[in-house]
Amino acid sequence: MSITLTALGWDAERAAHLRRIRTDHRLGRVARVDRGVCTVLTEAGPVRATSGGAVLVAAAGDPTRLPAVGDWVLLGRWPDARVTVEAVLPRRTALVRRTAGKDAGDHLLAANLDVAAVVEAVHPAPDAARVERLLALAHESGARPLVVLTKTDLAADPVAVARQLATLAPGVPVLPVSAERGTGLEPLRAEVGPGRTLGLLGPSGAGKSSLVNALAGATVMPTQAIRRVDGKGRHTTTWRALVPLPGGGAVVDTPGVRAVGLLDGAAGLDRAFGDIAALAGECRYGDCGHEAEPGCAVQAALRDGELTARRWESWRRLHREIAHETRRRAARRSRRRGRLS
Repeated sequence: MSITLTALGWDAERAAHLRRIRTDHRLGRVARVDRGVCTVLTEAGPVRATSGGAVLVAAAGDPTRLPAVGDWVLLGRWPDARVTVEAVLPRRTALVRRTAGKDAGDHLLAANLDVAAVVEAVHPAPDAARVERLLALAHESGARPLVVLTKTDLAADPVAVARQLATLAPGVPVLPVSAERGTGLEPLRAEVGPGRTLGLLGPSGAGKSSLVNALAGATVMPTQAIRRVDGKGRHTTTWRALVPLPGGGAVVDTPGVRAVGLLDGAAGLDRAFGDIAALAGECRYGDCGHEAEPGCAVQAALRDGELTARRWESWRRLHREIAHETRRRAARRSRRRGRLS
């Protein structure tokens, strides 16, 4: 399959930026990163490249500045035939999560997504808290969020399950699909036409690789059958990959994410919980803590059943996590300034 950069998302705005740089480096888009070595798609074909000196210097203070899947990059070729990434062009969107552990930091999953789809399987049962968390991540990325309900062939009433998921995703489309039967795929295909990139985010066994294969019309990602005991699939994809589609556009398959930490920005969370944000705006006092204050619209919604206790607690838990992350980052910046002074 021949690839044009326009089909992968290169457009007039990006071209204008490149003209201002006035470079003779070759242009490409990162399809995969393996231990620092990038597979970059160019109009002359795929090439393997390592990060150049300028990129490594920039990444020393911020690892997210290293090339990531979906990035547009400029390539340099050396006399010994080495190819290096000499620059990462500005990102329009970035799907970033916080990694766990004492050395937790930002982890860039993918860049320049037009649509970030949270993929959740209908069987054995969708995990509401996980969908809410991943939706917050998708909103924060700057891409258009979407929920894809997979394996609907295993559900007696997939429409009812999709309707239930819709209550967790106010204003976000929920698309029920079955890659096994090929049903419900057309609305998803419409999200990833020429020049557009769809990212798939979800746990192992949710059916992301099967979706990629269905959209590509060929087996381009490995899959394994679900276990009949619990309905879960085994982990198959261990890398992020940008896969060009025959009709133009691309889809990014991410490995199953066991834990997703949110960063210190609450904007994505407030969009993911738009119903609670709207209720908070109706409280009598602007600084309402939503506990026992008079005129609290949130507490009123909890009492009359408009808002469930589970969703409210999920919102509170994620807000506490973000507050903790904000304090942790502030302390880290303070220590860094102390070392430099």
